[in-house]
Amino acid sequence: MEQEIIKVIISPENIQSDIFQTTYDGVTVGAYSSMTQVLASGILTGMTIPILLTENTIDLGYYSVFDGAIYQKDSVQNFIFSATSADSYTYSVYNTSSDINKFTELASYTIDWGDGSQTTSVTNFSPNYVQHLYPTVPEPSGVTITMTQVTPFGTNTIKKNIVIPYTGITIDNPNGTAYFTPNVGAWTATPISYDFIFSGDSVNTIESEVSSNYTTVPFPISGYTTSKITELANYGSTKYDVGLKYVNDILIGEISAMVPGSTGYTAYTVNDIDYYDYSDGTTVFVVQSSGFTQNDLVAEPIVKDESLIGIVSPPEIQSDVFMERGKNSAMERLQRLGEVNNVEALTRYGYGFFNIVNK
Repeated sequence: MEQEIIKVIISPENIQSDIFQTTYDGVTVGAYSSMTQVLASGILTGMTIPILLTENTIDLGYYSVFDGAIYQKDSVQNFIFSATSADSYTYSVYNTSSDINKFTELASYTIDWGDGSQTTSVTNFSPNYVQHLYPTVPEPSGVTITMTQVTPFGTNTIKKNIVIPYTGITIDNPNGTAYFTPNVGAWTATPISYDFIFSGDSVNTIESEVSSNYTTVPFPISGYTTSKITELANYGSTKYDVGLKYVNDILIGEISAMVPGSTGYTAYTVNDIDYYDYSDGTTVFVVQSSGFTQNDLVAEPIVKDESLIGIVSPPEIQSDVFMERGKNSAMERLQRLGEVNNVEALTRYGYGFFNIVNK
């Protein structure tokens, strides 16, 4: 491992023991000793050097695109069992772990048949199998076959329930229950239960991620906001009235109701969002949302490429900001007035496109 040298400039404020009390203008205050006093008196103790480490394991390596297909849990450690009605007390277990996977070269497998018998060691893979003959007395609740995989990183366990004698019924947990027990770290010897990877993880498709798969759409979203009624204001003596509002033959909204009184409100719609302005100054908005749709998502899966660990790019510092507004013709400001229908919109248009003079 390459050695890294960190150079730190020691100054009085880094040393806690060089602070002393003194009287200044009749008031007792804390002060720092000079560095010459610190070094001469031998009080160079209690020094703290703050070192900020901002990187973690997520920062290691480089992320690049991949095809979206990842290993299923059952390709690393799993088993299937079978039996026949002709010999209903004998069960065969096939180790379906991938023997061509580099990870399994470091693993050893054992099987606990769940009836108190000696654990059987498995040294081969499917299509080979190991068999066990259960007692002729049936277990009313069945038994649990447990396959254990021991690796340098931890212990994987798969448990599946069976019924004795074999009746041909479908078991309720064909995938089994999976556990992992790490060998090192704060969670050593603590089993962690987890499920098999489902299709949403192993197959990267936009269709499986849209919100309509998980909730009824559209669904309402509401909250408090500022009033937008000025965007529907009219020119002339009647500032607001019920009806559709157009700008250059384009529909921009609608005022649907104007209820007078102390408990009254004005209901209107701008950009497909419903607003309710109440007499106390409160504005509530309501909008129908479809959540994530196929237009909102892009299928670009990424994976960490360990071969590029340690490769970093130099920092990029951007200190100058320049906004290019383009070239404007002499009549453009007059033409753009046609896109504005009230004073508030005039002040907000184009991030200060128009020069507004208040008098």
